[in-house]
Amino acid sequence: MKITEAIFAGSSTRVDQRPKERLPEVAFIGRSNVGKSSLINMLTGSKKLAMTSATPGKTKLVNHFRINGSWYLVDLPGYGYAKLPEKEKEKLQAIISDYLNHSEELKHLFVLVDSRHDMQKADVEFITEVAGSTIPFSLIFTKGDKMGPVARERQIEANLRQLEPVLDGAKPECFASSSETGLGREEILNYINKLLKTN
Repeated sequence: MKITEAIFAGSSTRVDQRPKERLPEVAFIGRSNVGKSSLINMLTGSKKLAMTSATPGKTKLVNHFRINGSWYLVDLPGYGYAKLPEKEKEKLQAIISDYLNHSEELKHLFVLVDSRHDMQKADVEFITEVAGSTIPFSLIFTKGDKMGPVARERQIEANLRQLEPVLDGAKPECFASSSETGLGREEILNYINKLLKTN
């Protein structure tokens, strides 16, 4: 897939506030500071489409970006904010749950995980929840340029073993990515293209 147009279409806290034009949606979510905004900018070829920040929790709304006039890339708030007040965390969780439970246009969810580390409790808990739902999802292991290919593959395999009890024999599609080098860009976009053609 070649992205020729990526336009910010609107922000919302509830599904009924989304852009009025209904198009297939592919959503991205991950733990705070996993590199989600950088990945979205890398995929779309735009340095400023999704706002990046060194401060965790920058994304606090559901952001829709219209891609090639035919589908939405959806940037969801992150999960697992250890430093946020409890009320703020509950508010973000409600926004995420409302979208995941009520968007009839959601075709696929990409869950982002930092490739450099073992999965944290928040990752496992979120993936457990998604795996128990009917939402189709894949995993993207971010920041893949921070280690060599052998070490990266070893860490990804360790993370997948950690998820085995949760996935109950199923194995989601997995991608390694880097917003710095473009690693995984073509594979992820081709996969999205395939998803959109089959849905």
